[in-house]
Amino acid sequence: MRAFRLICGLLLVSQLSGMAAAQELRVAAAADLQFVFQEVSARFQKETGHTVQLTVGSSGNFYSQIQNGAPFDIFFSADVDYPAKLEAAGLVELGTLSQYATGRIALWARKGSPIDINQGLRTLTDARIRKIAIANPEHAPYGRAAVASLRHEKVYDEVRDRLVLGENISQAAQFVESGNADIGILALSLVLAPPLKSEGLYYEIPTSFYPAIDQAVVILKSSKQKDIARQFLSFLRRPEITEFMRSNGLTVPESQPEQRKPTP
Repeated sequence: MRAFRLICGLLLVSQLSGMAAAQELRVAAAADLQFVFQEVSARFQKETGHTVQLTVGSSGNFYSQIQNGAPFDIFFSADVDYPAKLEAAGLVELGTLSQYATGRIALWARKGSPIDINQGLRTLTDARIRKIAIANPEHAPYGRAAVASLRHEKVYDEVRDRLVLGENISQAAQFVESGNADIGILALSLVLAPPLKSEGLYYEIPTSFYPAIDQAVVILKSSKQKDIARQFLSFLRRPEITEFMRSNGLTVPESQPEQRKPTP
């Protein structure tokens, strides 16, 4: 009987240790990462046992929320400026700011649309196009890239009154998918993911039309899960994960740089 109790006790300790070891990582991710990170998070959880609470939205809104104490552990921004500002404000674990990818944008329209998207951005001057969905350029880097590309092709003034602004690039995609917009300038990473991939056609906008969408990540100083956050970043650098990200519309360096030293 004493041996039985001892075994039961050891099993209970083992279970409690396992529960203690498995932690939750709270990830704030730019909306262009919605589908890519759902898969990456699932793979990370399967391997490590650590769950990932993924929240997607606009980088600018996350920046404001983090300034006001939002309880995230790690922030994947769609540009480098917001993480750099957080670092300057002393809200970031020093030395963790690094670029993880470069984003791209594309025109997307539903199958059956009479609009020939292969004409590129000049397609948007077609009088049949009443609404063009983009992310809000006030706080979404993909929205700023969309506006820059329209200005590059000198069609912005002609189409600006037809722009409908999503809170983030994911909402802009929903506008087009639902039929509330005729066409959209979206993140390529969303265009290549379900459900858009099977429901529409796309035209990738040349990267020379807009400033590079250099996407950066930081671990937040307030995080209680810094070790797991670092583990997640290392996981992203694995060849199979970087290849998955590349195949889903994100440009990832062949050899991702180590996290840079903080600005003095």
